[in-house]
Amino acid sequence: MDTTTVVREGGDLHALPGQPHLPGHYLSWGAIAAGALCAAAISFLLITFGSAIGLSAVSPWPHVGLSPTVALVIAALWMAVVQVVAFAAGGYVAGRVRNSWGAVVAHERRFRDGMHGLIVWAVGLLAAALVAASAATIAAKAGTEAAATVTAGALGGAATAGNATPRGANPADYAFDYLMRPAPGEAAAPPAGQAPTGPQPAVYRMPNAQELQPSVLRIFSDGLRAGTLPAADRTYLASLVSMRTGMSQADSEKRVDEAFQRAKEAEDKVRAAADKARKASVLAAFLAAATLAIGCAAACAGATAGGRHRDEQTEIRLFGTRYFW
Repeated sequence: MDTTTVVREGGDLHALPGQPHLPGHYLSWGAIAAGALCAAAISFLLITFGSAIGLSAVSPWPHVGLSPTVALVIAALWMAVVQVVAFAAGGYVAGRVRNSWGAVVAHERRFRDGMHGLIVWAVGLLAAALVAASAATIAAKAGTEAAATVTAGALGGAATAGNATPRGANPADYAFDYLMRPAPGEAAAPPAGQAPTGPQPAVYRMPNAQELQPSVLRIFSDGLRAGTLPAADRTYLASLVSMRTGMSQADSEKRVDEAFQRAKEAEDKVRAAADKARKASVLAAFLAAATLAIGCAAACAGATAGGRHRDEQTEIRLFGTRYFW
């Protein structure tokens, strides 16, 4: 089978209709890079402008400015607009400036123009993902170093102070403080190491709060995981409260129950907040995926429009002038 080619003025080779392929490269990477850079620049410009408007519309003072929910909705809509405008412009640039094969049928030209828009979207998305991953890595490293510094400082302060113990985020910490609180109107037990005032010699040294804290927190943690406080642990904690505060066993058991209930409520609030954050993250992920899909469609449509204007040599006018700038 003989293959016939047509040599046009300028030396460009074009395949006749019905040929299986075209000579040369199908992709114009220069046009793709130009479109991706334009999309990134326009996206940065619009995001910066939107950030300025958003910061002027919100306020740290209560009942002033937009509510957080309204601000988030507006931010999501603005990000969708940014995706559409930036990728549509980038796709248009790629489709308009890439080389054209006039002998190719119209639907094949439209497909290749749209494919250039798709690749512009993919390149821009991967570049943004790499930048975001690099920023996240730097932020995580800085956060780790800061946490290590704070931890070292806290441990050093604890070693210097002797009786200072860093507080954790466990809901049982508050329960421990509540348990060791002296009863109103009653004298607390003498501190550890202090000689008793009565005639009887001390035969048992009551552990101080720092010595009791690990075991009490473990009891509360196990109880919170199980959903209830075992009777043996409840009696033990009540005896500790009675010895330290001078309360009766019955009142001490009541305080133990109140402390455990407060710790359980605190844990429920933490779980509810975590579940709310999870749902918000799921919604944000779906919205981000939908926005990216819209950006992909805009890039393909923009590249197709740019290719059509390239073939038709359409003059672009902006604000009534023939110069696009």
